[in-house]
Amino acid sequence: MQEMNLPSEDGERVLFPRLCLEGQIGTQMIAEQIEGSSSFTSGDVCGLIRCLTQQLSRWMGMGYSVKIDGLGIFTPSLALDKGKERETGEERRNARSIGVGNVRFKADKQLVRETDRSCELVRTPETIRRSSTKYTAEERLARALSYLDSHPYLRVADYMTLTGLKRTTAAKELREWVEAGDRGIAASGGGRYKVYVRAEKAAK
Repeated sequence: MQEMNLPSEDGERVLFPRLCLEGQIGTQMIAEQIEGSSSFTSGDVCGLIRCLTQQLSRWMGMGYSVKIDGLGIFTPSLALDKGKERETGEERRNARSIGVGNVRFKADKQLVRETDRSCELVRTPETIRRSSTKYTAEERLARALSYLDSHPYLRVADYMTLTGLKRTTAAKELREWVEAGDRGIAASGGGRYKVYVRAEKAAK
């Protein structure tokens, strides 16, 4: 149970249940699990997933939402390009300054039900006051390095999941790890495609 940052109107603590994630599973792990229980090879599964994502992006790019039975609905949403100001009554934006900024996902009820059936909850003994104070800075760094031991890169969203930090704080801390130069983490790419990798891998 986690305590909300703001108390209730009566000044009392407000607690809500929060799932403590064990980590993140990637495509390769899913493919290997399917290979072990079907006639498909892990390569077949990875290929099909790539085909699926290509079809998703194609149809959403044409202005459709896409429903995958048992999985959910994918819907594209627009956003202004970086550095562009919002449209006002005096100044209008043309289509070139707008692009797809995100893809929203609404899970199918069947997926939610099956996830619930697979989930065996055990309550942690302590109450987490704030997610950002659950781990010390060194513990957060250790979790990031451990994640990179089994994943090619780390996104800000991944670091948020690992540590419980808010996006702004997570991004700031990752930049600090990189700037320090001796924490084992380096940046790769830029802008919306910026990710974080093991420093020794970035040097190759």
